Amino acid sequence: MNILAIETSCDETSAAIYGDDGLLANEIASQLIHQKYGGVVPELASRAHVRNIMPIIDAALTKASISKETISAIAVTYGPGLVGSILVGLNFAKALALAWNKPLIGINHIEGHLFSNFVNAKFPEEPFITLIVSGGHTLLVRVNAPGQYQIMGTTKDDAAGEAFDKVAKMLNLGYPGGPIIDKISQRADASYLRLSKPKMDNKFDFSFSGIKTAVLYFIKKLAPEELEKHRADIAASFQSTAVNFLIDRSFSLVDEIGLKILSVVGGVACNSLLRKRLAERALSENVRVLVPPPLLCTDNAAMIARAGYFKYQKGNFSPLSISPDPSLAL
Repeated sequence: MNILAIETSCDETSAAIYGDDGLLANEIASQLIHQKYGGVVPELASRAHVRNIMPIIDAALTKASISKETISAIAVTYGPGLVGSILVGLNFAKALALAWNKPLIGINHIEGHLFSNFVNAKFPEEPFITLIVSGGHTLLVRVNAPGQYQIMGTTKDDAAGEAFDKVAKMLNLGYPGGPIIDKISQRADASYLRLSKPKMDNKFDFSFSGIKTAVLYFIKKLAPEELEKHRADIAASFQSTAVNFLIDRSFSLVDEIGLKILSVVGGVACNSLLRKRLAERALSENVRVLVPPPLLCTDNAAMIARAGYFKYQKGNFSPLSISPDPSLAL
């Protein structure tokens, strides 16, 4: 069994092959054009997907050394994400399914992230907690089994990755903000600016707007030369506060429920400080923490293929009439 997967929910065009022998290919085409605009431009993203999708699928098939005849099904992201971007991948997947006479499997992008830790490993037999932390989503999910999810906490405003991008923009650091803040913070003073973590009615929810606004007000009070001098310190202070907030919420939920596995996925899981402090907390609290390699943290088709492989085994297929759902929930 071989699953061809397509992922085009935002600005990464990706195709992957996952089969009985594991991951055979995972090809990704990134769109650097958005950097000069300070964020993803939806129209430019969808046009780039149109240009990239055929070459990237061909590259995946070549890398896996398989032909269309050995493909068992086509898995594709149908939400959430940018509707124009999703449309490109979904319509192409439908065309392939029809032309090749293969079943179609629609995949929730968020569920794909849940599977990213298990592309190259077995899915745990016991329940566990997953922190999904990316540019568009910040969720705490209890995973009872593959396909059985319970949302325990969510962000009430900005997602974590979105907050990183906005703070980077305030500091004139460029886009995407997360990797830049991570890099310049490594030798900066994270205690320079004291930022308070918000108090929430649900102790497992998140909010980043207050932290972000506190940074903005502080920047406005600084003279230009002071801002230039302490730009990295401000970034480091924000990053440290945001990372501690994510970790405290996650381990609090793990402790309250009494589970011993925490899976952390999504683009922000690439953050070096988050990975470092997760490892430290895991050791001190005797919790098994799972974090994918960086390539599987950001948007990719390998996680979509892995989720598609599971759904194929369950016979969970989609009709060709399936439509994009840019606001699809888990």
